[in-house]
Amino acid sequence: MRTIEILNPRLANQIAAGEVVERPASVLKELLENALDADASQIDISLEEGGVKLIMVRDNGCGVPKDELCLALSRHATSKIKTLDDLESVDTLGFRGEALASIASVSKLKLTSNISPEPSEGWQVESYGRDMSAEIAPAPHPQGTSLEMRDLFFNTPARRKFLRKEKTELNHVQEVFKRQALSRFDVALSLQHNGKVLHQLKHCQSQVEKEKRIAKILGPEFINQSVFIESEAGLLSLTGWVGLPTFSRSQSDLQYFFVNGRVIKDKVVAHAIKQAYSDVMYQGRFSAFVLYLTIDPEDVDVNVHPTKHEVRFRDGRAVHGFLFRTIHRALADVRPGKSAPTQLTSSQTFSSEGQAAIVNAPSVAAVSDVPPQQNAMQFQVPESAFSVSALAPAAPSLSDIRQTQSGLSQMAEFSAQEVKTENEQMPPLGFAVAQLHGIYILSQASEGLIVVDMHAAHERIVYERMKVAWVDRTVRSQPLLVPLSLSVSEKECELAAECADVFTRLGFRVEPAGIESLVVREVPTMLSQSNIETLIRDVLADFSKHGMSSRIELAINEILSTMACHGAVRANRQLTLPEMNALLRDMEKTERSGQCNHGRPTWTQLSLKELDSLFLRGR
Repeated sequence: MRTIEILNPRLANQIAAGEVVERPASVLKELLENALDADASQIDISLEEGGVKLIMVRDNGCGVPKDELCLALSRHATSKIKTLDDLESVDTLGFRGEALASIASVSKLKLTSNISPEPSEGWQVESYGRDMSAEIAPAPHPQGTSLEMRDLFFNTPARRKFLRKEKTELNHVQEVFKRQALSRFDVALSLQHNGKVLHQLKHCQSQVEKEKRIAKILGPEFINQSVFIESEAGLLSLTGWVGLPTFSRSQSDLQYFFVNGRVIKDKVVAHAIKQAYSDVMYQGRFSAFVLYLTIDPEDVDVNVHPTKHEVRFRDGRAVHGFLFRTIHRALADVRPGKSAPTQLTSSQTFSSEGQAAIVNAPSVAAVSDVPPQQNAMQFQVPESAFSVSALAPAAPSLSDIRQTQSGLSQMAEFSAQEVKTENEQMPPLGFAVAQLHGIYILSQASEGLIVVDMHAAHERIVYERMKVAWVDRTVRSQPLLVPLSLSVSEKECELAAECADVFTRLGFRVEPAGIESLVVREVPTMLSQSNIETLIRDVLADFSKHGMSSRIELAINEILSTMACHGAVRANRQLTLPEMNALLRDMEKTERSGQCNHGRPTWTQLSLKELDSLFLRGR
């Protein structure tokens, strides 16, 4: 039998270090958190060999008194909590009192500090991978603290073998630096590696200065492709930047979320943000964001993980709902002509379904001057508008060319009239000038050329209208002149009977006509011109995928998206100029119109400067 013995302090510290010290990056994290808790406004970091040989952090914080230097390197020693009650409302980044002791047990550590403005009042203590027993020695130092760690894992070779190459370790260190730099804009930071300056960040106060820091850390494209949000609800506050859906990533490398200044990764937070992007994000892509949640410290438990990367919310559902509603609304407000920073307040209302309230879309009117073979577009076209075909024949005759030129001149006059009625302001998406290959709409805007994917754009418009109608229970039906009979499987027939109520709410009237047949008698008015048979089969496929009707209710957006895809204008559909302009105006009114139902962009723009560069104008 092995005897039970108490571990010696040195071995206990080395075991504890395994929870705190994994690599140089985790050492830097702990030292930076200590500096920030000391109210430092300037932090300078020097590294050698990716931090394995040296990590030195110098700050201008409050410092450590002479008689507490030795105690600071002892295990379970901290100035941040005194009683168990303090643990319920932690307002500092560190509080366990294990970091310095753990780091000292696996490295050569030197701690120098001064609490006085006089540099001569500094003191220093050293530790070499054992219990701190060296005497305190005077060491000139400005007010603040310097912590120098050398030769990480020099006394634990087994742990040192798990360290990676210098470049890999440096990448991990830089990631820690980025997180702390994003968490505190009021602190100036610098980072050197092997004598080379990698980052030099100044204090930030204004919004512009903060965005410049983010651009330096994450790249200017993130700021250019993001929306600033600011929202409050009770004791919850959320600020930060969320990337546009078109600025998606192949991995989650640009996702930073802070709770009371602490960077965390939490399942509740991740799910809320994912849900907010679910209606606009392309499948398999990841969103980008830098968000700051402020919450009462008593409502969040930060003592659930040794590295403090995870938290537990007292009311996770309230936090989830707040995050979802705020980001969902911010993304919904992004549309052509409305790209200014979004500021939200708790006074804004949201529907009980968890979806942001949507402004009712304009009424739908059929177009009378469309060729008989083509389905009518569901846009409002001004009565004064004329019809001009914007796509010339493959081999135009002289009369065709003259007619096209005449049509373009008339279009210009019509555009001028529209501009005048719009208080002499060009609409965000401009006015249509042509249709390309029956797929794209070309529009002249004040900034240059707009190219619109007409199917993707119309699909989003129909989808948003159907969501409004579903929430309001106002999906209008239209009886079929001749009921449509469908041959289906026995399982599909049973599924249609089980989900009859959902079919009715969607605007269908579908009845069993046998063991393996259905009869469709009514369809949604806005989808009456689509291929009804294919539409019903796809809806049945969605029902089969999601199972019971109760689960179908939860997945209704996916089903509505399928229906909208069938109701959207198809490729090679020739549109008149009034129809094109009506589509552009509807895009400007419709939420999330920058992406189709699957997250793909619906339009793009080429500025005059970009067009000039293509043709070397001005050179």
